[in-house]
Amino acid sequence: MNKIRELSPLEWMIRTQVVDRGIDDAHVIEAMRQVPRDKFFKPGSTELAYADQAAPIGHGQTISQPYIVALMTHRLDLRPGLRVLEIGTGSGYQTAILARLAQEVWTVERLKPLLDEAFERLLDLGCRNVHFKFGDGSLGWAEHAPFDRILIGAGAPELPRNLLLTQLKEGGKAVLPIGPQEEQILTEVTRVGKELITKDVCACRFVKLIGEAGWSKDVSKE
Repeated sequence: MNKIRELSPLEWMIRTQVVDRGIDDAHVIEAMRQVPRDKFFKPGSTELAYADQAAPIGHGQTISQPYIVALMTHRLDLRPGLRVLEIGTGSGYQTAILARLAQEVWTVERLKPLLDEAFERLLDLGCRNVHFKFGDGSLGWAEHAPFDRILIGAGAPELPRNLLLTQLKEGGKAVLPIGPQEEQILTEVTRVGKELITKDVCACRFVKLIGEAGWSKDVSKE
């Protein structure tokens, strides 16, 4: 126990919130080890950065708890050479994890202040394989589709079939929360031809996916 308590906050987070909860994916763990989570928080917020909870980042948005980031990344089954679309850049923390595991990441954010801050953080961390877009993430990024993987970091009201069938490659995977804020289910999706095979992962709680193919703006708490 003493040795465990001597771990850095980052290693303590990985040990207690990721590994101890059953995620033993060495690639995901190493990616999380390479990304200092406290860099995505204000100075002096280290305790909050490594806490087992989501945290506000302004504009009514949040950074997901470490376990959920690890779980979603693991479920994507990322490998070198894959192209990933991320919808909802937010703080840029999940983006940085994806950038460590994929060949290239295309990330879309509808709130310009968050996108600008994430851009600066990722630049400072040396992430040069990330492409940023300011816009309606619920519509994806059609110009660069299809993608091998799609991660949506906000709750869609229902399965975004059109987005997944037009922008996800054959055999590709997507991970996203579906449902109203109080009743969301984290869902893994595999595209097989014109079919979308879904698998429920766990209950979760994300901010709502706002946009033309998501929730309308009047339900956003910006």
